[in-house]
Amino acid sequence: MSEGLSLPAYYLYYQSPVKIVETPDGGASVWRVSIETGGWQAKNDIFVEITLGVGGEIFRRTPEDFVQEVERFRAHYLEGEGPIFALYETVQALKDTAKAEGRHLTPKEQALIRGLRQRTFVMFEEQLRAAGDPGADPDLLAGRSR
Repeated sequence: MSEGLSLPAYYLYYQSPVKIVETPDGGASVWRVSIETGGWQAKNDIFVEITLGVGGEIFRRTPEDFVQEVERFRAHYLEGEGPIFALYETVQALKDTAKAEGRHLTPKEQALIRGLRQRTFVMFEEQLRAAGDPGADPDLLAGRSR
Protein backbone atom coordinates (compact mmCIF):
# COMPACT_ATOMS: atom_id res chain seq x y z
CA MET A 1 0.00 0.00 0.00
CA SER A 2 1.18 3.52 -0.75
CA GLU A 3 2.63 5.37 2.26
CA GLY A 4 0.26 8.04 3.51
CA LEU A 5 -2.75 6.65 1.65
CA SER A 6 -5.57 5.91 4.07
CA LEU A 7 -7.83 3.11 2.85
CA PRO A 8 -10.51 2.72 1.82
CA ALA A 9 -10.27 5.70 -0.54
CA TYR A 10 -12.92 6.86 -2.99
CA TYR A 11 -12.52 8.72 -6.27
CA LEU A 12 -14.19 9.95 -9.40
CA TYR A 13 -11.84 8.91 -12.20
CA TYR A 14 -12.77 10.39 -15.58
CA GLN A 15 -16.40 10.53 -14.38
CA SER A 16 -16.31 6.89 -13.30
CA PRO A 17 -16.52 5.91 -9.60
CA VAL A 18 -13.42 4.08 -8.34
CA LYS A 19 -12.52 2.81 -4.89
CA ILE A 20 -9.25 1.59 -3.47
CA VAL A 21 -9.56 -0.90 -0.63
CA GLU A 22 -7.04 -2.71 1.50
CA THR A 23 -6.48 -6.39 0.76
CA PRO A 24 -6.12 -9.01 3.53
CA ASP A 25 -2.34 -9.11 2.95
CA GLY A 26 -1.98 -5.35 3.50
CA GLY A 27 -1.91 -4.42 -0.18
CA ALA A 28 -4.52 -2.50 -2.14
CA SER A 29 -7.12 -3.32 -4.76
CA VAL A 30 -8.68 -0.86 -7.18
CA TRP A 31 -12.34 -1.37 -8.15
CA ARG A 32 -14.13 0.58 -10.89
CA VAL A 33 -17.87 0.52 -11.57
CA SER A 34 -18.70 -1.33 -14.79
CA ILE A 35 -20.63 0.75 -17.31
CA GLU A 36 -22.27 -2.47 -18.59
CA THR A 37 -23.39 -4.12 -15.35
CA GLY A 38 -22.98 -1.63 -12.50
CA GLY A 39 -20.83 -4.23 -10.75
CA TRP A 40 -17.19 -3.84 -9.78
CA GLN A 41 -14.24 -4.50 -12.09
CA ALA A 42 -10.70 -4.92 -10.77
CA LYS A 43 -8.59 -2.10 -12.27
CA ASN A 44 -5.29 -2.31 -10.38
CA ASP A 45 -3.47 -0.91 -13.42
CA ILE A 46 -4.76 2.60 -12.61
CA PHE A 47 -3.56 2.60 -8.97
CA VAL A 48 -0.50 4.80 -9.54
CA GLU A 49 -2.36 7.24 -11.80
CA ILE A 50 -5.09 7.68 -9.20
CA THR A 51 -2.87 7.94 -6.14
CA LEU A 52 -0.49 10.39 -7.80
CA GLY A 53 -3.37 12.38 -9.29
CA VAL A 54 -1.91 12.42 -12.79
CA GLY A 55 -4.15 13.94 -15.44
CA GLY A 56 -6.47 16.33 -13.64
CA GLU A 57 -9.63 14.25 -14.11
CA ILE A 58 -9.29 12.46 -10.77
CA PHE A 59 -11.20 13.73 -7.75
CA ARG A 60 -11.20 12.37 -4.19
CA ARG A 61 -14.67 11.78 -2.72
CA THR A 62 -16.04 11.26 0.77
CA PRO A 63 -17.78 7.91 1.27
CA GLU A 64 -21.15 9.72 1.24
CA ASP A 65 -20.40 11.56 -2.01
CA PHE A 66 -18.94 8.39 -3.53
CA VAL A 67 -22.23 6.57 -2.95
CA GLN A 68 -24.05 9.43 -4.71
CA GLU A 69 -21.62 9.27 -7.66
CA VAL A 70 -21.98 5.48 -7.96
CA GLU A 71 -25.76 5.69 -8.03
CA ARG A 72 -25.78 8.65 -10.42
CA PHE A 73 -23.51 6.60 -12.72
CA ARG A 74 -25.62 3.42 -12.45
CA ALA A 75 -28.89 5.27 -13.01
CA HIS A 76 -27.46 6.99 -16.09
CA TYR A 77 -25.94 3.94 -17.81
CA LEU A 78 -28.06 0.98 -16.74
CA GLU A 79 -31.54 -0.09 -17.69
CA GLY A 80 -33.68 -2.69 -16.03
CA GLU A 81 -36.75 -3.48 -14.03
CA GLY A 82 -37.48 -3.97 -10.37
CA PRO A 83 -37.34 -1.87 -7.23
CA ILE A 84 -33.89 -0.36 -7.82
CA PHE A 85 -34.80 0.89 -11.28
CA ALA A 86 -38.14 2.19 -10.02
CA LEU A 87 -36.23 4.30 -7.49
CA TYR A 88 -33.86 5.51 -10.23
CA GLU A 89 -36.96 6.60 -12.17
CA THR A 90 -38.29 8.41 -9.08
CA VAL A 91 -35.04 10.38 -8.79
CA GLN A 92 -35.16 11.23 -12.49
CA ALA A 93 -38.79 12.34 -12.23
CA LEU A 94 -37.90 14.73 -9.40
CA LYS A 95 -35.07 16.20 -11.47
CA ASP A 96 -37.21 16.40 -14.62
CA THR A 97 -40.02 18.18 -12.77
CA ALA A 98 -37.67 20.83 -11.38
CA LYS A 99 -36.13 21.33 -14.83
CA ALA A 100 -39.54 21.60 -16.51
CA GLU A 101 -40.54 24.19 -13.92
CA GLY A 102 -37.35 26.14 -14.57
CA ARG A 103 -36.06 25.84 -11.02
CA HIS A 104 -33.38 24.20 -8.92
CA LEU A 105 -34.22 21.24 -6.74
CA THR A 106 -35.52 22.30 -3.34
CA PRO A 107 -33.50 21.33 -0.26
CA LYS A 108 -36.21 18.77 0.54
CA GLU A 109 -35.94 17.26 -2.97
CA GLN A 110 -32.16 17.20 -2.74
CA ALA A 111 -32.37 15.38 0.60
CA LEU A 112 -34.91 12.93 -0.81
CA ILE A 113 -32.64 12.16 -3.79
CA ARG A 114 -29.62 11.65 -1.50
CA GLY A 115 -31.67 9.26 0.64
CA LEU A 116 -32.99 7.34 -2.35
CA ARG A 117 -29.48 6.97 -3.78
CA GLN A 118 -28.17 5.68 -0.45
CA ARG A 119 -30.98 3.15 -0.44
CA THR A 120 -30.41 2.02 -4.04
CA PHE A 121 -26.67 1.74 -3.36
CA VAL A 122 -27.26 -0.72 -0.52
CA MET A 123 -29.84 -2.66 -2.54
CA PHE A 124 -27.56 -2.88 -5.60
CA GLU A 125 -24.50 -3.82 -3.53
CA GLU A 126 -26.45 -6.53 -1.68
CA GLN A 127 -27.47 -8.04 -5.03
CA LEU A 128 -23.85 -7.88 -6.22
CA ARG A 129 -22.60 -9.55 -3.04
CA ALA A 130 -25.22 -12.29 -3.35
CA ALA A 131 -24.02 -12.85 -6.93
CA GLY A 132 -20.42 -13.19 -5.73
CA ASP A 133 -19.02 -9.80 -6.81
CA PRO A 134 -15.80 -9.47 -4.74
CA GLY A 135 -15.94 -5.65 -4.89
CA ALA A 136 -19.45 -5.36 -3.46
CA ASP A 137 -19.76 -3.41 -0.21
CA PRO A 138 -23.35 -2.76 0.92
CA ASP A 139 -22.02 -1.72 4.35
CA LEU A 140 -19.89 1.16 3.03
CA LEU A 141 -21.84 3.89 4.85
CA ALA A 142 -22.49 1.76 7.91
CA GLY A 143 -18.85 2.05 8.93
CA ARG A 144 -18.19 -1.63 8.36
CA SER A 145 -16.86 -1.43 4.80
CA ARG A 146 -14.24 -3.82 3.64
